Amino acid sequence: MKMAGVRRGLRLGIIHLELVLVAVAVIYPLVWIVGSSFGPTKGLANASPIPSGATLKNYRELFADTDYGRWYLNSLCVATANMVLSTALSAFNAYVFSRMRFRGKRAGLLVMMVLQVFPSFLTAIAVYMLFLNFGMLDSLIGLVVVSVAAQLPYNTWLLKGYLDNIPMSFDEAALIDGATRFQVFRKIILPLARPMLTFVAVTQFAVPWMDFVLPQLLISSPEKKTIAIGLFEMVSDQTRNDFTLFAAGAVLVAVPITVLYIVLQRYLIAGLTIGGEKG
Repeated sequence: MKMAGVRRGLRLGIIHLELVLVAVAVIYPLVWIVGSSFGPTKGLANASPIPSGATLKNYRELFADTDYGRWYLNSLCVATANMVLSTALSAFNAYVFSRMRFRGKRAGLLVMMVLQVFPSFLTAIAVYMLFLNFGMLDSLIGLVVVSVAAQLPYNTWLLKGYLDNIPMSFDEAALIDGATRFQVFRKIILPLARPMLTFVAVTQFAVPWMDFVLPQLLISSPEKKTIAIGLFEMVSDQTRNDFTLFAAGAVLVAVPITVLYIVLQRYLIAGLTIGGEKG
């Protein structure tokens, strides 16, 4: 009995030690980048998580000496449009595949499942040529179209799995009472699917907000750059040494995502939990 208690205590000690190491590995880089953003110097060599002579100069220079405000607004527009369109289209698609019977339904689901296997960057050259032929290069609208199309199959599958577990009796009762399909979708299905819809909306805001590959491929005009491209140029140009400026920009990038997760935390946890149980 005593040996069992010792083993249990040792196991708990190892688990807690592992959790502490993971927490340190995750938190320390965050503390370091936040501290570096307040550093009085520009270079990486002098960056520190606890800078001496902390200052807001980097944040002031970020908006005064660069086009960071424009980059931020461009990324915000792309991410918000992607969030709204992706969530709406995915919800419509999921409702159709979950609730209706039609020819080609099985084939459509199979195609969407296969499309999920391939990362979006594998189609980068094809997307570039397609946009070149249609005159949509260097367009924020084109960036939104690509982002929505890339995530639509996965989101449809995710939401369909959730809607499949909402009883059909709700739909049938509403239809008997004279409701239309659209009214059933808007007044019954959408409120019941709110946790998963919130999860999809937040993830679809975060993906284009932090994406670098597609904007770098499709955007060339300085006034249409996104945050990812602008910040990358700060540390990739050999003639510049603006690491602490980059750190300040990176800290501000985290603000919208953090606010969304805090405000919508209740729905996100519910969506993840229910999705894990029923998906």
